[in-house]
Amino acid sequence: MACSSCSSSGGGCSTTAKGCGSKGSCSSGCTRLNVFDWLQDLDVPSDFKEFDLVEVRFKGGRKDFFRNKSRLPLITGDAVVVEATGNGWHLGHVSLKGELVRLQMKKKKVPLDSKDIRPILRVATEQDAERWQAVRDLETGTMFRARAVVDELRLKMKLSDVEYQADRTRATFFYSADDRVDFRDLIKRLADEFRVRVEMRQISLRHEAGRLGGIGSCGRELCCSTWLSDFKSVSTTAARYQNLSLNPAKLSGQCGRLKCCLNYELDTYLDALKDIPQVQRPLLTEKGEYMLQKTDIFKRKMWFAIRGDNNWVIVPTERVREVLEMNKRGEKPESLLPPVREEEKAPEVTAIVEGSLERLDDKIKASKRSKRGKKKKGDEVATPAAASMPGRAGRSGRSGVAPEPRAASLPEAPEETAGADAPEERARPRGAAARPLNRRGRGRGEGKRSDTPRSAEGGSPPSDTPRPTREASSRPPRAAGETSGGAARSGGEGSEGRRGRSGRRGGRSGRGGAAEGSTPTAS
Repeated sequence: MACSSCSSSGGGCSTTAKGCGSKGSCSSGCTRLNVFDWLQDLDVPSDFKEFDLVEVRFKGGRKDFFRNKSRLPLITGDAVVVEATGNGWHLGHVSLKGELVRLQMKKKKVPLDSKDIRPILRVATEQDAERWQAVRDLETGTMFRARAVVDELRLKMKLSDVEYQADRTRATFFYSADDRVDFRDLIKRLADEFRVRVEMRQISLRHEAGRLGGIGSCGRELCCSTWLSDFKSVSTTAARYQNLSLNPAKLSGQCGRLKCCLNYELDTYLDALKDIPQVQRPLLTEKGEYMLQKTDIFKRKMWFAIRGDNNWVIVPTERVREVLEMNKRGEKPESLLPPVREEEKAPEVTAIVEGSLERLDDKIKASKRSKRGKKKKGDEVATPAAASMPGRAGRSGRSGVAPEPRAASLPEAPEETAGADAPEERARPRGAAARPLNRRGRGRGEGKRSDTPRSAEGGSPPSDTPRPTREASSRPPRAAGETSGGAARSGGEGSEGRRGRSGRRGGRSGRGGAAEGSTPTAS
């Protein structure tokens, strides 16, 4: 079941969470001060008698208790017709039933046998609901007309709401005022104009805001219009304890009074303030007098500044206590900030673990250094031997070191031994020293060119003086008829200097031709 304002939208008054979709502006109050019945799904014994009192809700969230004498099977949200205070009947909706009503009456201190509790007449019919809806449509026009009459009479009061009784025999006007108001003339004029019994009821500004509803500064619906029923007094002391700005525009709600939520966290702040020192006088230091500017209660930090200085100093509460005790003894600290203490460095991991973790790195580095030193020493030893051996000359020249001329590396024969035994003494070296580096030598035609400089091929720089040869150093010049043997020999030496395959063959033939075709002349 649902009230007429909610049934069209598919939501119930309190059985569902949808409501009528008015977002807090529903004039019937179908979602205001709802109570969840957590006992409705429990199984009740068959011989158990249900509590006969029912809580009924009216416009603006107003609630009252009624007795169900007829034991009607009521469900939360049902529209019922109840007996009015004076005469007639009124229509309301069931907001709570069962044992929870007993708890609510005990909370509000309403006796169970009170004579003011009126009975429920019947469950509302369609005709009752239509009549009640037609009466509600007259409330807005009546309120505006009544405000115009108040202005004509120049009364210092504010009309906030009008509620008609369902049988249209009585109209209740809710107003708020700061002082007493003489509204006898107003009642006469309203009764004559609307032809109803007029009842004037004064409410506080907070109740007025609860009846009208609205959105608070927090972005939610007002507490007074949703769940808050008891309005406790709020003073500026609550704002001082919470270190809030005493600005009325920020501390007041829509009703114009201090916000009710200032009391919600007051107990928490009072407990936290027990550990905060009370600074009644400025703190005395050698630099000057520090005035308290601000306090962060939960972080336990306080801001101080010298009078006339905009630079604030953040001081923990423990240090403030120390300075207060020093000032009581007549002492003045050098600075308001606590002395800086050097923090002890935590031991390194290598000191905690057995041994040093860097020992492996040291060993690896030492082994690498020893290997590099051995390699360098081996290269230094091999370099002079390679320079003295003709077979290594090509490698050293190819690696970037210019080899010396081969004539300088070969031993020169003495003049007194020049003769037939000279070729045997100047025998060609054998083994690795005589091995050619490049077996892919040039052609045979290139091996015959012995006069070309070796700077481009062998790496030795050319010189203006002719290179000494074995023939020139050990034998006299030949005759013109001996050119064939000399050419062969020179070609052989040229090829041997170039260290090619063809040159080596030419060298052998040249050596043989020189021995057979030419004879040395006696000096």
